Amino acid sequence: MSNSKRRRRWLIALGVVAGLVVVAAFATRTPSPVGHWDGAEGRDRFMAAYDQAFQDLPAVADTVDVRTDYGVVRFYRFAGSGEASAPLVLLPGRSSGSPVWADNMPSLLEVGDVYTVDLLGEPGRSVQDRPIVDDADQAAWLHQALAGLPEERFHLVGLAIGGWSAANLAIRQPGLVASLTLVDAVFVFDDLPLGTVVRSIPASLPWLPKSWRDGFNSYTAGGAPVEDVPVARMIEAGMQHYQLRLPQPTRITEEQLAGLDVPVLALIAGRSVMHDPEVAAATAERALPAASVRVYPDASHAINGEHPDQIAADIAEFLSGRARV
Repeated sequence: MSNSKRRRRWLIALGVVAGLVVVAAFATRTPSPVGHWDGAEGRDRFMAAYDQAFQDLPAVADTVDVRTDYGVVRFYRFAGSGEASAPLVLLPGRSSGSPVWADNMPSLLEVGDVYTVDLLGEPGRSVQDRPIVDDADQAAWLHQALAGLPEERFHLVGLAIGGWSAANLAIRQPGLVASLTLVDAVFVFDDLPLGTVVRSIPASLPWLPKSWRDGFNSYTAGGAPVEDVPVARMIEAGMQHYQLRLPQPTRITEEQLAGLDVPVLALIAGRSVMHDPEVAAATAERALPAASVRVYPDASHAINGEHPDQIAADIAEFLSGRARV
């Protein structure tokens, strides 16, 4: 696959992810019952796209299903060549899953071993069977899932709502967290802009034409055109057929950030529409004076697809000099 096609694929996929961050925050406020498919046909459509997109990942060293109080959480382990002190755990954006990280994997595996995870309560191969009603529950299931892995601590790398999930865990149950890397995280350093909220409304209605969602997805990905590629088909199927039943994430306060006792790397997209990048960077620097805060001036919210090698290099530098051993 050419670099231009790879970049375009990721812009598309992460634009969809960004849209679903907003959708989840404003269209799925009722936390009960559990997330579910609208029918077997919709689930099959998603899983077929998931499996096709998964083919772009490197060989899986191990597949691990961990039982938690809230359901079964699916991890994939990939053997890396680097010497990181603990494995990286990659937390994706909303309504995506492990295949979203395909283009990041080659460079991240040079940092160390990597786990990907399908977030509980989202479309994917994790299966929720108990309501998740608040931020404490969000931290509890993730803590229990990590505790079911053989390692003792983990370097968490969270994209968008995955960044919020990682930070929420580190604030509430930090024992297994060796470090945090927050990749254009939402609800952490700034609120969602009103314009983005308004633009997200059509994307939150699965019965509207696909073109309405595509327009918003392109907006979040810096204006990139939308193509019918496996990752995009997977996320689109999740948007249309999976009914999220998760609580609205609570904006993490500066006081909570200041209380973090783990090293933090904050990567902020200079052209993100999911927050005001200047405000986000200023908040991170003010609340986390010991953190590494880096702004990618030309990056959209699709930052990890646009700059996979630079992100891996920044993480490697961060872990070698700052992360707790």
